[in-house]
Amino acid sequence: MSLALATPYAEAPAPALAPREQETLRHIAAGRTYLQTARHMGLSQHTVDAYLRRIRAKLNINSTAELTRLAVSLGM
Repeated sequence: MSLALATPYAEAPAPALAPREQETLRHIAAGRTYLQTARHMGLSQHTVDAYLRRIRAKLNINSTAELTRLAVSLGM
C-alpha cells in the first residue's frame, strides 16, 4: 500500500496573485511571523493579515501549512 500526496494546485491554474500578495506569501513561507513580515514590508500586521486572507480565499486554502506548501511547490 502506498500513499501519494494529492496536489490540487498543479491540476487547476491558480488565480493570479498580486505582487504584494506574492511577497507576503514568500515571507510567511520562509517562516516569518505576521509582525516580522509587516515590518520588513513596511506594512501593518492588519494589512499582512488582509493579504493572507485574500490569498486563502483566491486559492481556497485554509491553513498556513497549506500556504507554505503551495509556496514551496511554486518555488517561492
